[in-house]
This record gives sequence, structure tokens and C-alpha cells, in this order.
Amino acid sequence: MNPAIACWLFFRLVRWMAWATLLGFSFYFVQDRAPHLTSFGHLLHSTEMIMFGSGLVAVFAGFLELMMRERAGLVRPSFGQLIPPASGAHPSP
Repeated sequence: MNPAIACWLFFRLVRWMAWATLLGFSFYFVQDRAPHLTSFGHLLHSTEMIMFGSGLVAVFAGFLELMMRERAGLVRPSFGQLIPPASGAHPSP
């Protein structure tokens, strides 16, 4: 496997895991807020880091995924397709 394709798949995995973390933790937070708040009603630093950090990681990994897909010379994958075919253009060095 081409290293550029492997790197693209890595960023794709990171993006999906970060979105799943954000959605899962948000659901958990809505179910039970008490352990995530201080006595003044402020969010704990760890809760803030998970809630805002996972969304930021997901967006940033999405940008890196697009960059690596372009460098690998792949077309946009259709839904459910793991590795799309190569495009007609040559990848840049």
C-alpha cells in the first residue's frame, strides 16, 4: 500500500473517531451533568477539553484527510467505500 494512502486512511479514522467521541460524550453529558460541573456551575477543565477538543481534532483531521487524499491522487470516495480508485491526474511530489 502506498504510504500516502495509508496516511489518508489514518486521518480518516481519526476524524471519524473524534466525531464519535464528541457525540458520545455529549450524550453522556446530557444524561448526567453533575460530575462535570464545579460548585459554581462551571465546566471542569477535563470536560471542556473533551467537548471542545474532540470537535477541533475532527475538523483539523478532516482538513488533513483532504490534503492527503489529494496527494495520494484518489477521487472522492462514495458512501461505504474504503479506498476509492485513483484519479487520472498524477499526484504531486
